[in-house]
Amino acid sequence: MTMTEAGLHRVLEPEGVLPQAARRLDTDPRIRPDEVRVRVERLNLDAASYRQLHTAHGGDPDAIRREVLEIVRSRGKMHNPVTGSGGMLVGVVDEAGPDSPLGLKPGDRIATLVSLTLTPLAIDDGLARWDGRSEQVPASGHAILFARSIAAVLPADLPVPLALSVMDVCGAPALTRRVVTRAAAGGVAPVVAVLGAAGKSGSLSLAAARRAGAARTIGLVPSEDEERRLAATGLADRVVRADARDPVAVAAAIGEPAGVTVVCVDVPGCEHGAILATAPGGTVVFFSMATSFSAAALGAEGLAADVTMLIGNGYVPGHAALALDLLRAEPGVRALFTAGPGRDSAQ
Repeated sequence: MTMTEAGLHRVLEPEGVLPQAARRLDTDPRIRPDEVRVRVERLNLDAASYRQLHTAHGGDPDAIRREVLEIVRSRGKMHNPVTGSGGMLVGVVDEAGPDSPLGLKPGDRIATLVSLTLTPLAIDDGLARWDGRSEQVPASGHAILFARSIAAVLPADLPVPLALSVMDVCGAPALTRRVVTRAAAGGVAPVVAVLGAAGKSGSLSLAAARRAGAARTIGLVPSEDEERRLAATGLADRVVRADARDPVAVAAAIGEPAGVTVVCVDVPGCEHGAILATAPGGTVVFFSMATSFSAAALGAEGLAADVTMLIGNGYVPGHAALALDLLRAEPGVRALFTAGPGRDSAQ
């Protein structure tokens, strides 16, 4: 791997780290031969980051906007210093270097499938069109993609905000499918429980688990309203209600422990409930930027829980195509995506 493939030449400080770990990136719009410059149209902040910003500023949209602008200005990327997360963006390719392996050309409208925490980003409109009330942020500026970046041309048959919402979480259903498929290949189809099942990543994960051969699917949600909405879709064989941060309540709601548990809740403190809800020898997939590695590892140890724990990294080959296919093929998934904000919460 060369320095430019992973963007090491864009790291301003500290030296010797990859762009994701950097405090500050170089946003110079002049590209190297293997880079791509994108004209930014919209940012999609990840759910954990937006929730943190919303809570920290009491929902004040002007204060939220100012902080996002300051993060991008000072860091050269959208990298929330509290949650450590960012999001993704939609834009149009301005220029593609002759050595770029991404297969993009000027005029392509794309969604980046790599985190904003490692994407050089400059904003030039002060986010004046953003009301600060949702994760989707109309914006103007530019971003730089590296040779090792991932991007997908947006589908023509879906509205841009909807396609962006799907691509933002497309790693979750892809990893869920892989885990369930491998478990089923062992001879016993697993029961799959999804925490935060009525949200974006949760609903896609339920659909992927069923398609991959899950014996049964259980969707855990925090409220009566989400219980009603999820039940109406038919995505879960059983819908249960509990605060995902209450381990005893989660275990009681799930009942017989699941072979695979997928955590799609965007608040901290859901690790122990997921572990308790998982059978010995089972697998927990943590697909949330609010997950604490230490809480998960030490909690499993303290509970003498023999479970495999995976942290979804957002990339599985073919993840965007799978997620978009699930949206098109599963009316229940589309209903949950279009019914409201679609963020997963604990309560």
